Amino acid sequence: MNYVSFSAPDGTATWGVADRGTVHDLGPSGKGLAPSLHSAVVQGVFGRLTPADLTGAPTHAEGEISHLPCLTAPGKIICIGVNYRTHQEESGRTGQTAPTVFTRFADTQMGHLAPAVKPASTGKFDYEGEMALVIGKEAWHVAPEEAFDHVAGYANYNDFSARDWQKAASQWIPGKNFPATGGFGPYLVPAADLGDVRELTLETRVNGEVRQHASVADLYFDIPTLIAYVTGFTRLHPGDVIVTGTPGGVGLFWGEGGLLDAGDVVEVEVTGLGVLRNTVQDESSTAQAPQDAGSLAHAG
Repeated sequence: MNYVSFSAPDGTATWGVADRGTVHDLGPSGKGLAPSLHSAVVQGVFGRLTPADLTGAPTHAEGEISHLPCLTAPGKIICIGVNYRTHQEESGRTGQTAPTVFTRFADTQMGHLAPAVKPASTGKFDYEGEMALVIGKEAWHVAPEEAFDHVAGYANYNDFSARDWQKAASQWIPGKNFPATGGFGPYLVPAADLGDVRELTLETRVNGEVRQHASVADLYFDIPTLIAYVTGFTRLHPGDVIVTGTPGGVGLFWGEGGLLDAGDVVEVEVTGLGVLRNTVQDESSTAQAPQDAGSLAHAG
């Protein structure tokens, strides 16, 4: 089943299941099975529904709803950097002995079809197509062989990045946390529906041109290793998110015209997870930062 968080036509934030262009409303404005998709994960409702559970739920045409991030307020979003060999090679960051970890804030996310907002203070706006996983049960010091037991489901993610802010210092968080730069969706799909995730393919397209194409099996640190590593330093709870990394082919290393401008359409597609589509939009010219990232990088 394709689970989705959305705003109903009356503006109510809710969630449900999308099936062949119809969305069954199972949240506050519908059947009321849980107040949010996050709550459905926490309560164990997610991934256990059957077609019979959709009976009697109000429905909407999918084209009439506004997609929200799959999970609008996860407690933790843990992102993994340079975690495909092709991206390590293009960025010159080979030979890692441990995952590169940074955080993204929940209020920087947006859903499918929402604008990806290019900050007024960056000249280097980039895409990173990724696959995200959502934790389904408490996870602390998880052994790799038990890691998949803690995964509720998977979704597409686009970690849009302001590269100049990212590279102004050794810590990446500023370049990864501008508003409306974390695309998450359109669907959260139960792990049981996907089989062996190592067989899935990730592809990112810009204006229809394929920029990234890789098998999930090409992850440098695989999913069990990531879960074991992350739960070695922080306790994860149901609804927390790990964004597993991006392959080679990001705009920064693509060559002339590789980076993003207003009007560019970016699509991320992972087998079985649908297509996440966002169009780049310039931030209002009145929303300038007091000092640009380049100045900050050379200050003092």
